[in-house]
Amino acid sequence: MSKVSYYTPEGLKKLRAELKQLKDVERVKASRAIAEARDKGDLSENAEYDAAKEAQGMLEMRISKLEDALAGARVIDESQMDNSKILVLSKVKIKNQTNGMEMNYTLVADGEADLATGKISVNSPIGKGLLGKSVGDVAEIQVPNGVMKFDIIEISR
Repeated sequence: MSKVSYYTPEGLKKLRAELKQLKDVERVKASRAIAEARDKGDLSENAEYDAAKEAQGMLEMRISKLEDALAGARVIDESQMDNSKILVLSKVKIKNQTNGMEMNYTLVADGEADLATGKISVNSPIGKGLLGKSVGDVAEIQVPNGVMKFDIIEISR
């Protein structure tokens, strides 16, 4: 049974495009590389053949993971979501109580997380700690170097 993950329409489209690229282009390249290596002679001492087979195995593993992710993928209907609490796709403004620094994040599914653009996974320590909180709440989040406290300043979609 695959795990249910929630995606934005754009994130799901990106996931499908990556799977299509791997199946339609990369899989053909891997097969061609194996065939070329096989044509070079004795397979027992052919490092190029071994490398091509290993690359094919890694590709098939990635395809399998993407297919599992797509099997459990659900698109989030933002119109049905409660804006008073932090949920998947919430844009939050938080303030670190220790240093006063304010940060803006969007909580997204694992596959869409990108810290450089302010998108953090709902399964990250900070993401898990923020889920369900409301404006004015304090989120106490266990991180590797202790507990961090964040004031929830704003929630939007």
